[in-house]
Amino acid sequence: MALPAKLKNFNIFVDGISMIGVAQEMTLPKLTQKLIAYRGGGMMAAVNVELGFDDGALDMDMSVGGLVADLLKKMGTSTADGMQLRFVGAYQDDSDALYKSCTIQTRGRFTEVDWGTAKVGEDTTHKYTLKNTYVKITVDGEVLLEVDALNMIWVVGGEDKMAALRKAMGM
Repeated sequence: MALPAKLKNFNIFVDGISMIGVAQEMTLPKLTQKLIAYRGGGMMAAVNVELGFDDGALDMDMSVGGLVADLLKKMGTSTADGMQLRFVGAYQDDSDALYKSCTIQTRGRFTEVDWGTAKVGEDTTHKYTLKNTYVKITVDGEVLLEVDALNMIWVVGGEDKMAALRKAMGM
């Protein structure tokens, strides 16, 4: 019998600083591709042509349990890839009790900080939105996916899907 591995716990590192005990929740990248429907003469149906990734496909949100001054200071990151975030999750398969490590490494910057509401005697959560230019997903040491928008890199399961395009462009 096989069961899917489920997230048991996680940690987040922002520019190498552990957020254990502070980070509450992550909305991980959606990774949507941009496709356009094309239907030429003689075609019985449209075919979706791939044009890279959708705008926002690498975006993430991170919620922390209140005031974290060092995160707020990162709001002014000057470059599109100026901040690194690393999500490390421990996923366990209940059929064999073994853990898998999943690391999602990103580079980007915060574009929004939502401090929510403030009420005496109530819990507070602050939400940070990240616009990323780079995402790499590694499971148990194997790189499954890497997208580097600034360097035209898209690797899936070890295959560099952009190598021929970069070569055709003299890169």
